[in-house]
Amino acid sequence: MALAISALTFWLTRLKKGIVKMTRPTVICLLGKNGGDQPKIFIRTLLYSTSDRGKYIQNMYASLQRTKTIQNFNVWAYEDNGLVRGSGLFVSTSGVSSYHHFLLPKENSEYSFEAGDYSLQIFVETVDKKPIKLFEEQLTITKQQSICLEQGQALYYDWAPNTQNYFSHIDSNS
Repeated sequence: MALAISALTFWLTRLKKGIVKMTRPTVICLLGKNGGDQPKIFIRTLLYSTSDRGKYIQNMYASLQRTKTIQNFNVWAYEDNGLVRGSGLFVSTSGVSSYHHFLLPKENSEYSFEAGDYSLQIFVETVDKKPIKLFEEQLTITKQQSICLEQGQALYYDWAPNTQNYFSHIDSNS
């Protein structure tokens, strides 16, 4: 019996591959085109692995869908003593808490956040695996918020744990 328990413990802690998971972002931010900066999305979240071995992240991207239109923000950067391009991020069981920025590719940098209901999805690609969806949230952009985004302002969605909802506000200082 002790040998079986030891073998199970060894498998669970050392051999089981596990997956990457993500906590609910405390903030989601949409930024419109501002000067030379292209539209982008950024979130604040914790990425963690369900196995003791940890996982290596090759890439992440955000997908924003409105009606039948899907726009992928597939250039990923995160904050690690400054903003760096994402690739090769190791995620352990204790996790990595950071701001993750998702930008448009250079050849497809024209995008505007129009008023309406959106579905935001965050995907992660680990080494030798296809991308998997980590997170999905429904967001609404009002007509006034859409105008502010066109003027280069930022639209924040802050998580309120007491009501289990995101609340939006415009920040013109971004």
